[in-house]
Amino acid sequence: MDTPGDVVGRIGAVLRAVSAHEPTGGSTSAVARSAGLARPTAHRMLTSLLGEGLVDRAADGRWLLGPELYLLGSAASSRYDVTEVAQPFVRQLSLATGESAFFSARRGDETVCLLREDGSFPIRSHVLHEGIRFPLGVASAGMVVLAYLTDAEVEAYLARTDLVATYGGNHDAAAVRQRIADTRSHGYALNPGLLVEGSWGMGAAVFDRDERPQWALSLTGIEQRFTAGRRRELGPLLLRAAHELTLALRRR
Repeated sequence: MDTPGDVVGRIGAVLRAVSAHEPTGGSTSAVARSAGLARPTAHRMLTSLLGEGLVDRAADGRWLLGPELYLLGSAASSRYDVTEVAQPFVRQLSLATGESAFFSARRGDETVCLLREDGSFPIRSHVLHEGIRFPLGVASAGMVVLAYLTDAEVEAYLARTDLVATYGGNHDAAAVRQRIADTRSHGYALNPGLLVEGSWGMGAAVFDRDERPQWALSLTGIEQRFTAGRRRELGPLLLRAAHELTLALRRR
């Protein structure tokens, strides 16, 4: 028999799975795969959540986040919403670099993209969008957050997480450890097209009052825009913005 914790965990997994398919929505099968549930189980839970207004269903059958979540989120925004503080920094990064700039937040073992601001360069990467989630160690935001956890936390995370099954051999433990070392050396993380070939990214950690990496600023663009020479220009810009945002959030 499922415990209350099991049920709540499954509900959370389903809601996160639906959010990963925003804004177009996800099919029952897609949500089930993302949540790690059998399709009939996912369908029963989605139907129950629909009745509570926590999910919605489009005319084509795709599942979307529901209106009750918006109301609940609005009630909690005064305590948790930091996007108003982050927005000017994200915009300035996109203006200064011409690349797409992002602000992501850590949620447990994942990062969630909260803000996107497209730059002036006409060719853009569409790997990231608001609401998308990645495990720590995946994409530049997830890598830089993981890199600035303690060594013990990193090893515990790698022991309980299989990134290879979804993201391939470039995300095995040895490869992730090497990128952590590189990130700590440079101060910023680099994603050299590991998610989508030709789409590169750089990320810098934003820290809370306890010096914990709770957020990240990142830039993405095509490979030709992230040469070694240009990374030497973008890196200091990104790190400076992350430092200034850290200070701004601490003053909040």
